[in-house]
Amino acid sequence: MSTPTDQQDQGVWLTQEAHDRLRAELDQLIASRPAMAKEINDRREEGDLKENGGYHAAREEQGKAEGRIRQLTDLLRKARVGAAPTEATNAALGTVITIAFDGDEDDTEKFLLGSREIAGTTELTVYSPESALGSAIVGAAPGDTVTYTAPNGKQISVKVLAVEPFAP
Repeated sequence: MSTPTDQQDQGVWLTQEAHDRLRAELDQLIASRPAMAKEINDRREEGDLKENGGYHAAREEQGKAEGRIRQLTDLLRKARVGAAPTEATNAALGTVITIAFDGDEDDTEKFLLGSREIAGTTELTVYSPESALGSAIVGAAPGDTVTYTAPNGKQISVKVLAVEPFAP
């Protein structure tokens, strides 16, 4: 079972396409800072700040943008960019995993283990290795059964049916 420390040491895996898309988003957010500051200043000059909805809305938008800038900067700094593994024997970043839920071999799910930021580049569901299922499944091989605690507190067991490399 993977621990948060193990995951932090691994970094976040991104395809080159996802990295480029996130870098462009970050660059756009940074480039829009002066316009956002001007908007706040213009709204501030409209008068009483207590009743100035435009000012408060502009400040809120600035806060959201700055939060996303921090998130993207951190993500891109930790990212391992490149192709997915070409071979896969165990569940790891960049692998596609097929699981069956305990007690129902017909109830299967196929997903990519990777950064949620990759979700825009694939039709597969993407589970982060920090998610409950993702952290439980890291290192598992076909035939292994792992149990994790769902956000609702319920214990869920899944059997790993297949692990394969991600092919975008």
